[in-house]
Amino acid sequence: MKTELFADIPDELRNEFTTVVFESPTTRVERIVSPPGYASPDGFWYDQDEHEWVAVLSGSARLRFDEGVVELEAGDALDIVPHRRHRVEQTDAEQVTVWLAVFSKPTSPAYGSEIP
Repeated sequence: MKTELFADIPDELRNEFTTVVFESPTTRVERIVSPPGYASPDGFWYDQDEHEWVAVLSGSARLRFDEGVVELEAGDALDIVPHRRHRVEQTDAEQVTVWLAVFSKPTSPAYGSEIP
């Protein structure tokens, strides 16, 4: 099934808008649209059980991790291992930022768990 990742983006956004574009028992792919200048709520950190690979398709973003900041421009991708705390510090102030995020459940004993 064809998916147009830049279609159906709301004109007015106050919060992130997420669409699941693919899902299986072990993997989920989301298109995330962040409004201009978006930041995670004060004090909020993502701390996920899943492995996350995220790519910025348009716009830009600054992500904060416990150990520092990563700047992402359109075309950049980042691998985030489970339980690596992070937050969106700010997205592009002039335009929406469109992300593609791939989440996978840990399947290796190295992650300490297996798929049920």
